[in-house]
Amino acid sequence: MSTVILSIDQGTTSSRTLVFSVSGDILYTAQQEFPQIYPQDGWVEHDPEAIWKTVLATLKDAYDFTIKSNHKIAAIGITNQRETTLIWDRATGKPIYNAIVWQDRRTADICRNLKSRYDEEILSAKTGLLLDPYFSATKAAWILDHVSGARAQADNGDLAFGTVDSFLIYRLTGGKVHATDVTNASRTNLFNIHTQDWDQDLLDLFSVPASILPDVRDCAADYGHLDQDILGEAIPILGVAGDQQAAAIGQACFNPGDIKSTYGTGCFVILNTGENCLTSKNRLLSTVCYRINGKTTYALEGSIFIAGAAVQWLRDGIGIIKDAKETEAMAAALDSNNSVYLVPAFTGLGAPHWDPDARGGLFGITRDTTPDHIARAAVESVVYQTHDLFAAMAEDGVEPMSLRVDGGMVNNSWMVQFLSDVLNIPVERPKVLETTALGAAYLAGLQAGLYSSLEDVRTNWQNERSFKPHMAAEKRTQLLTGWNKAVGRVLSP
Repeated sequence: MSTVILSIDQGTTSSRTLVFSVSGDILYTAQQEFPQIYPQDGWVEHDPEAIWKTVLATLKDAYDFTIKSNHKIAAIGITNQRETTLIWDRATGKPIYNAIVWQDRRTADICRNLKSRYDEEILSAKTGLLLDPYFSATKAAWILDHVSGARAQADNGDLAFGTVDSFLIYRLTGGKVHATDVTNASRTNLFNIHTQDWDQDLLDLFSVPASILPDVRDCAADYGHLDQDILGEAIPILGVAGDQQAAAIGQACFNPGDIKSTYGTGCFVILNTGENCLTSKNRLLSTVCYRINGKTTYALEGSIFIAGAAVQWLRDGIGIIKDAKETEAMAAALDSNNSVYLVPAFTGLGAPHWDPDARGGLFGITRDTTPDHIARAAVESVVYQTHDLFAAMAEDGVEPMSLRVDGGMVNNSWMVQFLSDVLNIPVERPKVLETTALGAAYLAGLQAGLYSSLEDVRTNWQNERSFKPHMAAEKRTQLLTGWNKAVGRVLSP
């Protein structure tokens, strides 16, 4: 009987449960997609029950595999789409409104009003974040203000707030545990990343009552046990981290200077800065990378809202592909992009622009433009946005010498080579691309005693392929000049 770890990976477009060996190999994956809800322009919601049903279904599927394979489950880890916000009834566990997704921009006006009366630098000094609708605080306040009777319920202690991890923990433990980990807490704009606690001044600023907040714990910690009724076994939940921090752990980014970039629905670059919490002068975010045994490791982060979602738009929005895998051959079939650029500002632009009112644009099209050009422009846009983050880091005095990548998009080798060419640094693609789920599994395994330390975890990391730059500097400059012109045309006045 071999020991395994279950990892729940609750993402923006699907829920998955993966079974990992102690050596970090994927033994089984169960996955289910769920619908996206777009009530108005710039609004994005999820049905919390759809999230729960898909998590439950994949968890049971993965559990059945372990039983048939005679595996012993040591623990469960959870990783999740960050910033997505839920408020639910403590007694019933039933949400009072749909989950407001991280991409949602409905609170842009609220953020503008707050900026007019509150110094954003003070907020950034406490949270490492910006006054932007991306983060959870204004989403939580919006729900309390727009659901009849919600504020009175909150004042009575009847409601609970959380990001997706917290909601799942509550449901999985049968309502016994209302907790989150420090990485998810650090994305709310309510948590002081220096004092490592909820900040009363910020709670007052955003009108979020302390009564609804979850307990904040280390990433590797006791989050209770699975309710016996779910699988018939009270498996401990021992590891939790937001998806991007979990990916950094899965990529073994444990030393200051280690950097990874994850290409899922969005794209997120995280640079480990160790015990030092660096402050960006170019609108990158300071955040918690992880906290283990009470010791906090910080990170510098760049956030891109649309990456794989641009390819999903090619499939579901305009129907020029049937499968994301097609984009590799379509891009490679062309000698150049023919000056066609897609700026996928479908829900505004993230770092370093932070423009919630920007909207997408397709530029340079002619009668000769084909679906291949549009597909290539979508793939290239992810690379150009990554370059924007690296340029901002360079202005902050950080110039990485290599990059580790992961996420579904990096199966596209053309895209990874183009990334290496545009960034002009080597790019490493690991053997296990599901580093988000892997990071959560490592955290759970660490708490369960399967690993002695992060150094023990590091020995599992394996490089599948390295990509080295070979693009001429003149060509790189030409491409980036065209991109910058395109971006300038979608930024809000």
